[in-house]
Amino acid sequence: MQYNASRALALLRIGTRNANASFREDQEDAIRQVVEGGGRLLVVQKTGWGKSFVYFIATKLLRDQGMGPAILISPLLALMRNQIAAAERMGVRAVTINSENHDGWQNIEESLKRNEVDILIISPERLANEHFVNKVLAPMSHHISLLVVDEAHCISDWGHDFRPHYRLIERIVRTLPPNLRVLATTATANNRVLQDLESVLGPNLSVSRGGLGRPSLLLQTMRIPSQAERMAWLATHLPNIDGSGIIYTLTVRDAVQVAGWLRSRGIHAESYSGETGERRPVLEDALLRNRVKVLVSTTALGMGFDKPDLAFVIHYQTPGSVVAYYQQVGRAGRQLDAAHGVLLSGKEETDINDYFIKNAFPSRQEVAEVLDALRAAAKGRSINELMNQVNISRGRIDKALQLLSLESPAPIVKQGSRWTLTATDLSDAFWQRAERLTELRRKEQQEMQDYVSLTSGHMEFLICALDGDPVDYRPPAIDPLPSTFDSALVIAAIAFLRRTNLPLEPRKKWPSGGLARLRVKGNTPIARERNMQPGKVLCVWGDAGWGQLVREGKYRSGRFDDQLVEACAAMVRTWAPQPAPAWVTCIPSRRHDGLVPDFARRLATALHLPFYAALAKTDDRPPQKDMANSNQQARNVDGSLAIQGSIPSGPVLLVDDMVDSKWTLTVAAYLLALHGSGSVYPMALASTANTDE
Repeated sequence: MQYNASRALALLRIGTRNANASFREDQEDAIRQVVEGGGRLLVVQKTGWGKSFVYFIATKLLRDQGMGPAILISPLLALMRNQIAAAERMGVRAVTINSENHDGWQNIEESLKRNEVDILIISPERLANEHFVNKVLAPMSHHISLLVVDEAHCISDWGHDFRPHYRLIERIVRTLPPNLRVLATTATANNRVLQDLESVLGPNLSVSRGGLGRPSLLLQTMRIPSQAERMAWLATHLPNIDGSGIIYTLTVRDAVQVAGWLRSRGIHAESYSGETGERRPVLEDALLRNRVKVLVSTTALGMGFDKPDLAFVIHYQTPGSVVAYYQQVGRAGRQLDAAHGVLLSGKEETDINDYFIKNAFPSRQEVAEVLDALRAAAKGRSINELMNQVNISRGRIDKALQLLSLESPAPIVKQGSRWTLTATDLSDAFWQRAERLTELRRKEQQEMQDYVSLTSGHMEFLICALDGDPVDYRPPAIDPLPSTFDSALVIAAIAFLRRTNLPLEPRKKWPSGGLARLRVKGNTPIARERNMQPGKVLCVWGDAGWGQLVREGKYRSGRFDDQLVEACAAMVRTWAPQPAPAWVTCIPSRRHDGLVPDFARRLATALHLPFYAALAKTDDRPPQKDMANSNQQARNVDGSLAIQGSIPSGPVLLVDDMVDSKWTLTVAAYLLALHGSGSVYPMALASTANTDE
């Protein structure tokens, strides 16, 4: 194919909306190599360099000469939205097939058949979809002009705890014509990643690699262990930074909490995560247009989000690796003379990152139990059926099934909604890879703690960690942000944390297989008149605010502090459910027989309500925390509770100390309603969902 330099420059200027734009160093060479078919190419360039212009302009030039459509594999829906908007400016007809536009799939497939699409953007998960592979990819495979793998480091570096389906790319590459143009792009590829990419994308892979230094970005780190103190630091300094930015948190809970705190201090902040749903494009646009001061986000707002004038990126906790941190902090200052990248290190981050590392792979025992359960069922089992058979959480069952199915050859296969064994045994290579990557994650975690300890040379540290050369890097001429904060704001942050609480939504259906002793059928709706009402949870177990005090009472002092009684009483008064509770009862326990009843009695006194010990434990069962999934937890509580004596008929406040699956409260509420109580309002001190407690 012929490379048209004037046409390429014209497309660049249209795409950038800049009539005087010119190509950055190596940008045009990359486009020329792709168009002329000069072998497979990996472009490693820092964020903001313009990698997307390489593949959009190359696609347009190829289509101008009658070539077929391109396929772009992209990891995030937010990234897809940005890419489609950029493509449309250059007249590139881009479409996406993803989980959010199912209704439009048929029209898109028809457009592909009519050759009306220039570039098809898909997530890596689409490569595991049988319909897509057979009905979309296979018919167009010999007409594809270009395969683009964006954020290609996911193949190697993030692999199993980010996008496991990136492993399918290797198989897809093998099935496509050997002379197919392949372009891979990333901002983060050290030498180890380059070796992995070469093994996946081909030994003749050429690399266009730029510098890693970000001369507009001033990096600094601060150890501020307390969440309240970090919140005070944010409230102290954010108003003094011109422009808007992003605060990254490790958990959804922290994103919501920090955004709420900042709003309470008059700072326009919104939370953003995978749970934000339909509001995600609205919030992205608000940040792009500076209509919000800050988005407090998980990694859901990450790779590919492009706001050239982002003034700051602040991390509320330390990420797990240099790769993750460089990607995220690199969002700031792309077209500014100076921007701030601040990492606030907190004491909870090690536990959170340990949790992520621990859950990246299933254990040998878990895999053995899943395979044994499948081996015992000739027709295979659904995930719900597996949950009935093995005491493993749904998330870890999903993880095991997903990773095993991506092996080549795979020991299991999905047929409809059921998983079955194949004739292939699981290779030792699976466990070798799991052990190698787990060890790597630990080293990356320690590397980030070394980074936190730096007093200078932060950018140089990151460049060296990514196997770059920091010799020419010079930081921007701006002052670092102070590490001090207003002590009065710390007190205010603690008060804010102690005012927040969580909703406790009732379960809608009984578990798969039903509950024999309660005589309810599986997967059937819980009768409304016998289900608990929406309730409240005071805090997250061990979290800032009340969480530490709950832990202290549960496992150290053996009695919940009076402050927790006052806090729960205030929460109930503010909640004010209607019709109002007329009495109080609680979930009994044989292991801590006096703990919850003592708390519930004191709470009843504070609310000026009578307390009745309406529920009794009938026998000893394993602790609910030892039950790893919802079905096992439901069966563990089935038949373990009974009504003792006569109970009042009015609405009741049902109290427990900790809640996870909600089955104990659900069964207790069902029994209370069955024996004549009024509406049952559940309330717990702490949620242990998504923790190891």
